[in-house]
Amino acid sequence: MNVDWLIRGRDGRLSVYLLSEAAVRCRAERGPGGPWDPPRTVGGGQRVHPVLALGQGPDRYAHLVSWRPTVRDESGLVHSTHYRPDLAALDWHPIGHPNRTGDRTGTPAVAVDAQGRAHVFVRNQGGGVSMIAQKLKGGWGPWRDLKGHDVQGDLAAVTGTSGLVELYAAVPDGVLHWRQEEAGGQPALEEALEAPVRADTLRALATSFDSTTLFFTDASGDVCAWRPGAKPAPVLASAGPGPVCAIRCELDGHDCTLLAQRSASGRVAFAAYPTEDEAAGAWWTESGPELPADASVSLAEDEHGRVVAASLSPATGELLLTRRKPEPVLALEPWHPV
Repeated sequence: MNVDWLIRGRDGRLSVYLLSEAAVRCRAERGPGGPWDPPRTVGGGQRVHPVLALGQGPDRYAHLVSWRPTVRDESGLVHSTHYRPDLAALDWHPIGHPNRTGDRTGTPAVAVDAQGRAHVFVRNQGGGVSMIAQKLKGGWGPWRDLKGHDVQGDLAAVTGTSGLVELYAAVPDGVLHWRQEEAGGQPALEEALEAPVRADTLRALATSFDSTTLFFTDASGDVCAWRPGAKPAPVLASAGPGPVCAIRCELDGHDCTLLAQRSASGRVAFAAYPTEDEAAGAWWTESGPELPADASVSLAEDEHGRVVAASLSPATGELLLTRRKPEPVLALEPWHPV
């Protein structure tokens, strides 16, 4: 699954998106802070592969992208919009293949711009990146080849505070970065970072009006932060092998970036520092029970602006949740199943 799967909807309710062998399912609160409904299939009855990219725009609508089988040994990308957790999501709509036909080429990524248009990115058969985007008045534009080379692992798509879409991709010798120059424009390949980046550890976050920050783990095991135009900065040693989850939030009146990761011990580790001030330092604090090896972590804010953390194990289907307590520092409630 690409990027965060725990989100807050337009009505203030939290929802999570789960993968099964042939479908995407959604669980949501019955009301903000209330009990949770059982899982419901989203996107209609079409069979999809167990892969999902999720994006959310300023209108808080969820945009879902997956691959579906078409003919033997071939697949195509599909898109659905989920307007509110208590409504059925739109049926999966085919949006094609970056090379017209063929099998899956990589895990897609999706970002939603300030006008609510989804931008879908995926590695193509040539090893670069292709994109398709919604038109302002409905429908989809053509597939566009954004170039690039030897792209590895999951892509990291993000919409900046400015409303412009950006994309990061790992390559054998570093990271490629694309950015829109204007709303609705084709993202241009702007800058390449030379660094020993581990594929599948990229996570991007809007951290100021002018900047997005890419988090990645380098070959030495450090979590690093990079803003194009500057040098990458080490934040702290990685708590575990997977990517970090990141959210920008207010902690005790300060604009902070909160990181979470499943640690080597199996628990969830948290670290926070002033946004874009990596030199201030950060350290991990572990929380909750030991989780299965396949468990992932996601962060969001509830309708009161409190940080919410969730963990999900695809093998067991167990979903655990915690919220920040209404008190100083990052104190969390006990983790509980939902």
